[in-house]
Amino acid sequence: MTSTLFSGGTVVDGTLTEPRQADVLVRDGRIADVGPSLGVDTDVVVDCSGRTVTPGLFDCHVHVMFEQPSMVQVLQTPFSLPFYEAAGRLRRTLATGVTWVRDAGGADLGVAEAVRRGLTPGPRLQIAVNMISQTGGHGDDWQACGAHVGLIQEHPGCPSAVVDGPVEMRKKVRELIRAGADVLKVATSGGVLSPRSNPLHGHLRDDELDALVTEATAAGLHVMAHAQATDGIKAAVRAGIRSIEHGIYLDDQAIEMMLDRGTWLVPTLLAPRAVLAQADAGIPLPDAVVAKARMVSEAHDDSVRRAIAAGVKVAMGTDSGVGAHGTNLDELAIMRHLGMSELEAWHATTQVAAELLGVEQDHGTLEPGKVADVVVLDGSYDDLAGLGQRVRSVWLAGEPVAGPEVVGGSTGEGAVTGSGSGTGGEQG
Repeated sequence: MTSTLFSGGTVVDGTLTEPRQADVLVRDGRIADVGPSLGVDTDVVVDCSGRTVTPGLFDCHVHVMFEQPSMVQVLQTPFSLPFYEAAGRLRRTLATGVTWVRDAGGADLGVAEAVRRGLTPGPRLQIAVNMISQTGGHGDDWQACGAHVGLIQEHPGCPSAVVDGPVEMRKKVRELIRAGADVLKVATSGGVLSPRSNPLHGHLRDDELDALVTEATAAGLHVMAHAQATDGIKAAVRAGIRSIEHGIYLDDQAIEMMLDRGTWLVPTLLAPRAVLAQADAGIPLPDAVVAKARMVSEAHDDSVRRAIAAGVKVAMGTDSGVGAHGTNLDELAIMRHLGMSELEAWHATTQVAAELLGVEQDHGTLEPGKVADVVVLDGSYDDLAGLGQRVRSVWLAGEPVAGPEVVGGSTGEGAVTGSGSGTGGEQG
């Protein structure tokens, strides 16, 4: 049995409990105790004085198979290259303290298994494989020239997910589950990066969504909905879909529906900002994509601000891949700007997100019995500036896996005496 003591830091435990100076004791990969001055003998002591200690963090919406894509980049990228690039993106994400991600389209079962088997370091992950879409919807990559060119390349492990009608929907859900999906994703509206869809238009009808949710429920899986248009948001909530991704055009009725049904919102506030930053930097993006990003940006912030004020459950997600991987924690400062307190932003990135992914029994808080995913950051918890650069060490199930102090061979005042393989293979 191995043991580690994280000593003297300010503990943000993932709940809404006020942060406090305390020790965190880890034994055999799980939290054994949290409290002041525990004073026990352990194999490793990590001096966290002047630092913040949190549970492993969550990003509920990423795309590890692409990054800041442009049409030119997509056309010039060899088919297999993104699988190798994904390994680096997973490492960067883990180094920010994000120990759980939900890949919202692109990563297949092979990518997931590479992390689960310890072949490459990375966060624990759930995968959607591909996004279900109607013809002409956000997941249809048909271009005006007649060619199919999209961000997610179809292959045997990632089948096309364009469907029309409840019969096709039912079969497609079963195909995606067969391919290894841990969660189903559907586009109930148009989107920004798709070539021909409109973010103001709702997509798919109620009978199609009912078939989706029925099949997902039968398999014990949840559904997430890319939903930007007001009608698409309401259709997703009516169907019993678990989370609304983006939620750009929320009206008061949609917010009330989400409150009534307990639907989560994953805002991905970084995404439109990333698209506009790329356009301003001269990255060649289609004119229609840039125009849509400018159109939605102000409405997006307003919708999320009102949803936060109303008490909608918000889980942190970034849409990383649209922007740069490794910038995930920049989302917290934007959530604070739109009405959350600092503690609420951490809560959305830990316990609330763990509940959304259905892993709260073992993850999301620093409490006795939970899996010991731990992050140590420089500075105070209520300073959300530059969080990604302040991560000192990241631990999965009590083992050091990332961060400059892990790479350097020590963590604070206590040397790391365990193997510290950093594979992330234990899925707890």
